[in-house]
Amino acid sequence: MDMHQLTRSLQVKNDSKIVMLVGDGLGGLPMQPGGKTELETASTPNLDRLATAGVQGASIPVAPGIAPGSGPGHLGLFGYDPLQYQIGRGALEATGIGFELQQGDVAIRCNFCTIDENGLITDRRAGRIPTEQSAPIARSLRQIEIPGVEIFVEPVKEHRFVVVFRGEGLHGEVDDTDPQATGVAPLDPVARDEASQKTAEVAKEFLRQARELLKDQPHANFHTMRGFAAKPDLPTYEEVYGLRAAAIAVYPMYKGLARLVGMDIVGEAQTLDDQMDVLKQSWDDYDFFFIHYKYTDSTGEDGNFENKVKRTEDLDAILPKIEALEPDVLIVTGDHSTPAFLKSHSWHPVPTLLVSDCCRPDPHTSFSESTCITGGLSQFEAKYLMLLALSNAGRMGKYGA
Repeated sequence: MDMHQLTRSLQVKNDSKIVMLVGDGLGGLPMQPGGKTELETASTPNLDRLATAGVQGASIPVAPGIAPGSGPGHLGLFGYDPLQYQIGRGALEATGIGFELQQGDVAIRCNFCTIDENGLITDRRAGRIPTEQSAPIARSLRQIEIPGVEIFVEPVKEHRFVVVFRGEGLHGEVDDTDPQATGVAPLDPVARDEASQKTAEVAKEFLRQARELLKDQPHANFHTMRGFAAKPDLPTYEEVYGLRAAAIAVYPMYKGLARLVGMDIVGEAQTLDDQMDVLKQSWDDYDFFFIHYKYTDSTGEDGNFENKVKRTEDLDAILPKIEALEPDVLIVTGDHSTPAFLKSHSWHPVPTLLVSDCCRPDPHTSFSESTCITGGLSQFEAKYLMLLALSNAGRMGKYGA
């Protein structure tokens, strides 16, 4: 029996409410030996107060020593084994903006970038170009034509856009073209298997035409392609947990992941305060709420320790608005760690706090990486977090006689 067979068999219906607040990339590291992490440096009175009533630990997103992408990181939080269920970033991005993928489509998440006269990348995200500037540039790529392939190009947010290839014989096993560095040229799309060779050739031709079309753009004169992916097939939250689930997110990729596991995307929030308004308005309609907060991740990727501290404080500040709704279970966690020290996702276990009226509180009166190490949840695989949420909400029956 796999985990989802187990949850299907033990489902209990009731009126309880579960809120999972995900500070993307929440975990961090000190900038120097003996220093404090971003979370330890931040003033987090609400998290510390909740720590007194709750139980904490450190979640392992995929496996010890593995630095996850956002897709696997969130799948684990949602209770889907990220080694069993694999979703490419392109499918997440496309689904997140409401694009209806068909079987056989290949979706690619693209980043505008800036290259110099020698074709070397000077900025991998084109200065995080504003959406109002990037969207028309993305739409200009719709004039690209490749025989035998239908092409869709959709703006997303800031430097991101989506390309979908539709045609016979397309498969998604193609390497990214982002070298993850500046001062070097973008990579060629390379197929990882024979079946994906056609996709790689189509992508190469798309890039060739795009380079010509974008050459005179001052801020975004090229792009990279990441996360080639076909449409995945996942069981839904309603099927495996018996939950009416809602996602309140700003960035399309996270909306996409939530939609793929059967959550409804509610509201059109752009700020944390907006998200809290949507949460309150939707409270009576759902059992489970996933609230995503991006900026603890992006500041870490930028290597900006001080900004990540500030964004962590912003996250802490909205907790009373969630508490005012009196959820039966409140979880605060991240999908992975993004230390400013490393400027990237990392393998470090993620601080996790669970509060309910039937949890077993540990002795800690603050919340950080160091307290989570010795918290009552200890270190655990993220894929089990939903089991803890369901049990604390009274939604899991007894296993066995």
